[in-house]
Amino acid sequence: MKTGLYTIALKLLVNDQGKFNSLLIGVAFAVFLMVSMTSMFAGVLARASATVANVGADVWVMDPAVNTVASSIPMPAYVVDAVRSMEGVKYAVPLYTGGAMVRLASGDFQAVSVVGLDDNSLFGRPALETGQIQDIYSENGFIVVNDAEFGKLNRPHVGTEFEINDHRAVVVGIAKVASNGLFGVPTLYTTLNRALQYIPNTRFTTSYILVAPSRPADVPRIKAAVGKLGYLALTKDEFDARISNFYTFKTGLGTNILLMTAISFIVGLSISGQTFYTFILENLDKFGALKAIGARSGELVSMILFQAGFASLIGYGLGVGLSSLSITLIRLRIPDYAAIVTFQNLVLAFVMVLIIAGVSSYIGVRRVLQIEPFEVFRS
Repeated sequence: MKTGLYTIALKLLVNDQGKFNSLLIGVAFAVFLMVSMTSMFAGVLARASATVANVGADVWVMDPAVNTVASSIPMPAYVVDAVRSMEGVKYAVPLYTGGAMVRLASGDFQAVSVVGLDDNSLFGRPALETGQIQDIYSENGFIVVNDAEFGKLNRPHVGTEFEINDHRAVVVGIAKVASNGLFGVPTLYTTLNRALQYIPNTRFTTSYILVAPSRPADVPRIKAAVGKLGYLALTKDEFDARISNFYTFKTGLGTNILLMTAISFIVGLSISGQTFYTFILENLDKFGALKAIGARSGELVSMILFQAGFASLIGYGLGVGLSSLSITLIRLRIPDYAAIVTFQNLVLAFVMVLIIAGVSSYIGVRRVLQIEPFEVFRS
């Protein structure tokens, strides 16, 4: 019996092409906006933690006031020695991060991000596409990251020369990293001493201290010891979370994305709810006839839930497909576009679609349950 009712429900839904298409468009448009907005936010958060991902250190030591990688607060050199002497530390190396202005061979100026690696270990070095990593020790040697911002340096090659703060610099390698940066500037790697020599700095020069614990169990002990020094030690995941929390709650970015997602949800809910209610009104006589020939109220409710769920799931698939396609096409034209579709984004959109389907069904169910069979035959 139920299979037959679901078949009738499906035919009633799809035979009214205008209402069916309106339902699909409403849900698909809402999902498209929700996935697009949340994917953009996820992409921004991923790129905000790009340096953490690319360097790959297990534990980061920093000033407690640091919120993002880009807002490093330099520490005195003695902190490096103090961390190295702590129990459970396998090794610890300093890392420099800073900004500079590059003068290209064409005469143009371009802002860059400079990462200074520990001279002895080069811990956190990127994988090279061309060149040899030992050439970073050569005079004026810099490695350029081949990412979405690579073209802003006029696509240099090994041997290309440019200037940083009136210092000659030579590209000795082209690197590839796991994640692109957020702020739209190219990234250069060099040794720590060269970075400090080329870029004006404050009295303290150590941006971060990268720590490798002897064992994972030693991490709490290291964090406690660093805390006694007045500094903060975070694991890679904790630093990622700290950066995400900063952009989500301490900037307007999270609020704006949340508002856009809520507006998208309200638009989809209003379009779908009104369209589905109109569909129910136009088919009241058919639901009344089914009730008159023995269909129970629960079976009619299941029919309506099936119709709303069917339309919402198809709309969800269309919305996700359109969003993924648009992100792919935009990234082909704009390589530094940050949006990425994540599993969490899809789950969030799916939950909101279920809410849209539930509210739309509730509106229809209330009207159908109020109908009396004799009204159909009387009319």
